[in-house]
Amino acid sequence: MSVYRRETRVAAPLSEVWEFHSRVSGLEALTPGFAGLRIEAVAGPDGERDPDVLEAGSRIRMSMQPFGVGPRQRWTSVITEREEGEGTATFRDAMEDGPFDRWVHTHRFFADGDETVVRDRVEYELPGGRLGEAAGPLAYVGFEPMFRYRHRETKRLLED
Repeated sequence: MSVYRRETRVAAPLSEVWEFHSRVSGLEALTPGFAGLRIEAVAGPDGERDPDVLEAGSRIRMSMQPFGVGPRQRWTSVITEREEGEGTATFRDAMEDGPFDRWVHTHRFFADGDETVVRDRVEYELPGGRLGEAAGPLAYVGFEPMFRYRHRETKRLLED
């Protein structure tokens, strides 16, 4: 299993950063256009369509077509955990169906005065058995532009 990490400090309070990341509109706003993201369906844990907040048990069905090349890649993500505490918040999503053998993305948020530290950790396995395992660290090349964009946009959209 390979791991990708990225951390950014955002000059906005934890409550605002957490609320932004708790909605599917946050996912859409933080996905670069080159990914060709299309949200196809969102359901809450009780099956409610298009819930306001992505609670544990929510499912997001989407597809991507990076750079408009090749067939669309289908992806179903499930929010497996969502917790808020004093000065901290976390949610985790896992790929239920999609292009990776494994994808678990942990989003952590920590209050630091009037600012928030945003920390992403992605545990992933590429398809292809041993060959995919060997190539896993190289996926950083693909993840880095995506997550750099996500963190830059978080700052741009939430900082005053």
